Amino acid sequence: MKLKRILGATLLAATAVLATGASKGWNQTIERTDGGHIIGNPDADLKITEFISYTCPHCAKFAREGEAPLQIAYIGSGKGSLEVRHLILNQVDLTAAMLAWCGDKDKFPGNHTAFMLQQDVWLGEARKASAGQTARWRNANLRERNRAIATDLKFYTIMEGRGYTRNETEICLADTAMADQLLTNTQRNSEVHGVKGTPSFLLNGELLDATHSWQALEPKLNDAYLALSKD
Repeated sequence: MKLKRILGATLLAATAVLATGASKGWNQTIERTDGGHIIGNPDADLKITEFISYTCPHCAKFAREGEAPLQIAYIGSGKGSLEVRHLILNQVDLTAAMLAWCGDKDKFPGNHTAFMLQQDVWLGEARKASAGQTARWRNANLRERNRAIATDLKFYTIMEGRGYTRNETEICLADTAMADQLLTNTQRNSEVHGVKGTPSFLLNGELLDATHSWQALEPKLNDAYLALSKD
């Protein structure tokens, strides 16, 4: 069966997949690595790595358009896996990433989706922030800086919607080891993989040129899938 036909038949389910962060099958298999989170079959033939920033509008666009059909057509079937890694661009991005990583690894897909799908709201608030607010976001104390950002951009409300208590969110906002890991990963992703912008993608370890959207990624995945099916 042609993969295009599979995608066409399953796009109606995309909204439900994005809302839950998972569907049936391999979508519920999550592994946390030192660099990110792998969703799907760890032995999949197609290993996709997505580099994202939570303050990148193109990343949110990819989440809306591409992540659901990607999960349905590739990850759920076990043919592909998706590793989400981060390029931290600013303090707001770091705070969102720390909250996406908050708690058990199995919560990451839903956390990730929640921040991406609500990005237009909280990023809009960030763009309207006063000088006093942005000054608080530059506080040298990580906990106080993150608390200010989470308050001003209503990240506590997002986390509450994901089932976190205020105390659980506070613990993650103060996690200096997590912050250091995310910043170290950003440097490594840039230096080792040559990633310069977001979203960017590796396919089986190779950086895909000029591929920053679902429209650009989809045909390359289709070609790789069909090549593998002929082997």
